[in-house]
This record gives sequence, C-alpha cells and structure tokens, in this order.
Amino acid sequence: MPGTYIVECRDGTLYTGSAMDVASRIEKHNSGKGAKYLRGRLPVTLKYVEYHETWPEALKHEFSIKSMNRESKMELIRNYES
Repeated sequence: MPGTYIVECRDGTLYTGSAMDVASRIEKHNSGKGAKYLRGRLPVTLKYVEYHETWPEALKHEFSIKSMNRESKMELIRNYES
C-alpha cells in the first residue's frame, strides 16, 4: 500500500518521501542505497507515515508536506505520535 513518510536524519534534518512499501524503503535508506541526500545523514528514524489508496494520492501528499515549513512538519509529527 503506498505511503508518504517523514524520517529524521542523524543530523536532525527531516526528509519526506513516498514508497509502495515504506518499511522496505526505510531499510533501503539506512543501508545507504536510498536517496542521495540521506547517505551522509544515516541512520534515519521514521517519524510519520500515512498510507493512501493510490500512488497518485501518496505523491500528492508528499508534495504538500514538502511545501510545509519545518515547524508545520514537526506539528504533523507531534500529532502523529500522540
């Protein structure tokens, strides 16, 4: 099932992405074979995930999160964790 996720990097930065299998994608990121941005910031920790019915919905949600500022992303994470 497609999902949109936010991970926190070792340096405290946030990375947003989408994947058909979020758990597998996080493993791939942590193995150094995922996004180039993350390679020097490993390990990453999953902070937020939302699953969608379709891949286009996941991509749309990813785009909306990427347009948020850091504080809005942190609020999304806080609401997810509670």
